[in-house]
Amino acid sequence: MEDIIVRGAPAEYVCQQDVLNELESKLAHRKIKKVLLLTGEKSWEAAEPFFPELTGITVVHEVYNGECTLLEIDRTAKLARSEEADAITGVGGGKVLDIVKAAASESGLKSVLIPTLASNCAPWTPLSVIYNEKGIMTHYDVYPMSVDLLLVEPRLLVTAPVSLLVAGIGDTLAKWYEADVQISRLENPSHAIRIAHYTARLCADTMFEHGERAVEDAKNNRVTDSFIKAAEAIIMLGGMVGGYGDKLGRVAGAHSIHNGMTIAPESHQALHGDKVAYGILVQLLLEGKADEAHGLLPFYKKLGLPSSLKDLEIPVEWIQRIAEQATIEKESIHCLRETRITANEVENIMIQLENG
Repeated sequence: MEDIIVRGAPAEYVCQQDVLNELESKLAHRKIKKVLLLTGEKSWEAAEPFFPELTGITVVHEVYNGECTLLEIDRTAKLARSEEADAITGVGGGKVLDIVKAAASESGLKSVLIPTLASNCAPWTPLSVIYNEKGIMTHYDVYPMSVDLLLVEPRLLVTAPVSLLVAGIGDTLAKWYEADVQISRLENPSHAIRIAHYTARLCADTMFEHGERAVEDAKNNRVTDSFIKAAEAIIMLGGMVGGYGDKLGRVAGAHSIHNGMTIAPESHQALHGDKVAYGILVQLLLEGKADEAHGLLPFYKKLGLPSSLKDLEIPVEWIQRIAEQATIEKESIHCLRETRITANEVENIMIQLENG
């Protein structure tokens, strides 16, 4: 049996229209009287019209500095303690929510998350991706406790830029390819691993069935069945894969390629899910699954997902260094097979993708 720890879900999750009107009662139920509210500037601008007046809760509002770094996590945790807050509430995208999870864990406080977009599973999963001050990803931390409260207002999500939804679809698609390459070779997977594997397949199936329609609906600011299914797949199903699969359901080759790309300054303007979607193609080609990689291209083209560095506006001169960074010893790309993946292999495949 695999040595894993299951952290399957937040303590409470609600996705429905007007759910934020229940925020105060849900905080009071948890004996939360004072919160540190961490947001981004743009995320708060989007969320404020949906945010209720908290008459019985004291709120200290703080804007984060734009990156999930150890310094920003420590600053947030210290601020929460100095304000004697009972909880840290995050309103925003993945980086804001990752800071809140980390700071709440560090300070021993409850975490309350309100995502403003559907671009990754950060609202669900009890981990944070950590970057340095230059925006280069350094590692991720997994926390012993899941999120205390996750509230999703679909009308807020649909107001986000459509490009973020597309990136979320790319990131969620990777759940299948990165989990399957590890789980499919197990002879006797546990029930938890089976749940992760099934959920990863459901992630991909949902994206293929509803992704294109969800994007069209988002362009027209319509909250539809397809939009909600896609959004919940990105946030909930994506988080469940790692929640039940632990290290076998979080990352493999695609995310290593993403991590490698962070050394290129030009990559910082590209969305996480877009870079991961490109990484799927590299991973599949490393696995010798060229037909499967090529089969994804029509779907990528319809949604506007990248299939080359050119699409990501990253100069090809970075290929060698990206390949080297993606294959450093600690990277998950090496789980693709028993022998190590070399930088030269990755470099050749990236060149192949540039040449079409």
